[in-house]
Amino acid sequence: MKRTLYLKFVLAYFIFAFFGFIIVATFTSSMTLEHMKRERADSLYKEALLVADSYAADLYNSEITLESVWRQIEAIGTFLDASIWIVNPSGLIVLDSSSPLEIENPTTIPNFSPTITGNSFYTTGNFFGMFDEEMISAFAPITSKYKVKGYVVIHASVENLHASCNSLLNISYITLAILFLLSLIILLFFTEMVYLPLRKITHATEQYAIGNFRYEFQLDSEDEIGYLAASLAYMASEVAKSEDNQKRLVANISHDFRSPLTSMRGYLEAMLDGTIPPEMHEKYIRVVLNETDRLTKLTNSLLTLNNLTTKGLILDRSIFDINQVIKNTAMSFEGTCRQKMISIDLVLTGDEMYVNADMVKIQQVLYNLVDNAIKFSHKNSSIKIETVEKSNKLLVSVKDNGIGIPKDSIRLIWNRFYKTDLSRGKDKKGTGLGLSITKEIIQSHNENINVISTEGVGTEFIFTLEKGGGGGSRPTQ
Repeated sequence: MKRTLYLKFVLAYFIFAFFGFIIVATFTSSMTLEHMKRERADSLYKEALLVADSYAADLYNSEITLESVWRQIEAIGTFLDASIWIVNPSGLIVLDSSSPLEIENPTTIPNFSPTITGNSFYTTGNFFGMFDEEMISAFAPITSKYKVKGYVVIHASVENLHASCNSLLNISYITLAILFLLSLIILLFFTEMVYLPLRKITHATEQYAIGNFRYEFQLDSEDEIGYLAASLAYMASEVAKSEDNQKRLVANISHDFRSPLTSMRGYLEAMLDGTIPPEMHEKYIRVVLNETDRLTKLTNSLLTLNNLTTKGLILDRSIFDINQVIKNTAMSFEGTCRQKMISIDLVLTGDEMYVNADMVKIQQVLYNLVDNAIKFSHKNSSIKIETVEKSNKLLVSVKDNGIGIPKDSIRLIWNRFYKTDLSRGKDKKGTGLGLSITKEIIQSHNENINVISTEGVGTEFIFTLEKGGGGGSRPTQ
């Protein structure tokens, strides 16, 4: 991951701040000023209507003197901070609240036209050139007997509105600055809770990519990022274990292949160069054949392991007599047992006991367990194979009186390629795959296998099988 995510986030933050300032300085400023103009014009228009309907109307109806009206509109103009004019339809200024009352030299508005406001009730500008600055001018007609006698026009400076608008904008700027400071907290939160953990995860993945699966890192987080980190660490530990297994496999297989090959090569070279006389050839050819059997067994175990790993275990279930399978398996070890003076005792439930399982693979399980028991049994000892019914299950036990398994090794014996120190001293032919394959076969049947062992006393393996109906053999799903 390119390390630009944080820079992008910071850049986005400052872009947001810049455009926020631009918006407040332009659009917000313009809209605020326009709103204030409308509010000011509406206020002036209402006052103009009041003046038009009272003092101005009374003036045109000759009910009040010109001087009295001027004093009234002067007071109102001072209160409104505005200039109030009474203008006749020709544009003559009859009264001006901001100027002294002057009857003999009245001022005329050039090109005066009440239509300047269009569809509105006010206008902005210099009002026909009468002012040097921009003004808001609100119109209200003076009517008498349904005729327009004149107009009340109230003028207010826009400059004052600009000052008020700037005051409001200052508040907006302060609010915007506070929002940016608060959003900085989000940036800091993102840095602490997202960016830095991602940096750690990225560094860890880089270490794993170069093969350093022992690299350890920890995130104290219970969210999705913490879960991702934990999953990544777990994945790395599993890959490291797999790597260790591969190294152990290479070491074991190299040793187990090299020993028989060296022995076979030595015997064959000795027979060729005459070191072993011809009359002894048959004996040593048999030794070579035994070594080839050993290599064949190792190769078959590796092929079984490969099928379990790459394809999963495909079962060909059927109903078969487990008692007969146990008897056949025991018979296959007759020669080996005779050599070591070991007896196999069968304690079987009933003459026939049918189970639902893959017969070939259960034969392999029994072969592995009995072969293991013989390897680690003392001379002149016995091995007991027993079956016990329990509900709809059948328990099969293989028990020896051998060297036993050390307590700290019991939980490890199911691992692929694992050999205890005792097994390495007593059994030079094992690959450490038999018990692993046995467990995977039993688990593929959705059954259980357990071990009970005491060092120096013996070991008992117990596994379960599903009972089946009697009579013949039939395939099951």
